[in-house]
Amino acid sequence: MTAEDTTAPSTPDAARDERSPSPEHPDHSTRGSYVAPGKAFDRDMTYIDDRITADGRDGWPVEAGRYRLIAARACPWANRTLIVRRLLGLEDVLSVGMPGPTHDSRSWTFDLDEGGVDPVLGYERLQQAYFARFPDYPRGITVPAIVDIPSRAVVTNDFQRITLDLSTEWTTHHRAGAPDLYPASRREEIDALNRWLLHRVNNGVYKVGFAGSQEVYEKEYRALWDALDELEERLGRSRYLLGPSITEADVRLFPTLIRFDPVYAGHFKANRQPLASMPNLWNYTRDLFQTPGFGDTVDFVQIKRHYYVVHEDINPTGIVPLGPDLDGLTQQHDRDRFATDTWGPGGTAPEPPLAAEVVDPRHTPLHVRGR
Repeated sequence: MTAEDTTAPSTPDAARDERSPSPEHPDHSTRGSYVAPGKAFDRDMTYIDDRITADGRDGWPVEAGRYRLIAARACPWANRTLIVRRLLGLEDVLSVGMPGPTHDSRSWTFDLDEGGVDPVLGYERLQQAYFARFPDYPRGITVPAIVDIPSRAVVTNDFQRITLDLSTEWTTHHRAGAPDLYPASRREEIDALNRWLLHRVNNGVYKVGFAGSQEVYEKEYRALWDALDELEERLGRSRYLLGPSITEADVRLFPTLIRFDPVYAGHFKANRQPLASMPNLWNYTRDLFQTPGFGDTVDFVQIKRHYYVVHEDINPTGIVPLGPDLDGLTQQHDRDRFATDTWGPGGTAPEPPLAAEVVDPRHTPLHVRGR
């Protein structure tokens, strides 16, 4: 199951493997995995909380080339790690494996790689890395995850902590000009905002989409839109959430906003109005989409296939919509009307993405050249 959209399976067998739902594997349907009739959506927030740190206190010291980040482009929680890895310039020290966008009730698969096998780990399914360390792992096989390459075993899937540790524990490997996404002087403020974003917006869209009753749906719908209205007002005062520079809070909000009109408005019935009709939120989203390290990690075809194919509970036909038109994301925004220091003191934009990591130009209106 994915960290971004479901409670974890209750038994090891329910978590074993992930391929696209298909007639050949009816026993691994995702039906019933997301919506509990009559109930609110309750995300399982229990993750493997080991940390990769500079001092190696959990047994996992920071080492260039030792670990592999597994991050599906379809997943908003994984999208955060791809953004931070790009912004900090960690591509050459932390390799990445990208599973395909669809799966069944078991586990992500490396179906986009040649032969359907991750070229570094030699695995067909991410579950193999989990079971290499925990043979009876009882929870969901989630992304993002970081795998220890020598042992081919998962280290952590704590998506809340991974990006913070990339910012604070991997500093010796940061590129020159890397932004300080989690400045010490503002961590308390960032943490408080991130908690609010998690419960009201990032997970708020799932509470709407996976509501098990009309009453629950209406309650969560109103709570989500109250939060979005608050953000619309907040972003009328500064270019980014916390002022003139990008922080971890912007990294966490962007993956939700960029998926809103293509997925959440329709698929999750969060449809009071399109994000494109909210001037501050929409221009903020366009601004970040056009900022190196953000939009160049986004694959809209994979995003839509993931949600509309995997969530059988709310889209049993598996039909993926062709719209909406996303060309507006590349049009001029108005965010430069605010005081701006995008990368912070001494910071600079990251280099273009690695050639092997460039998003298929057929899947995005943002076309970039890799290095």
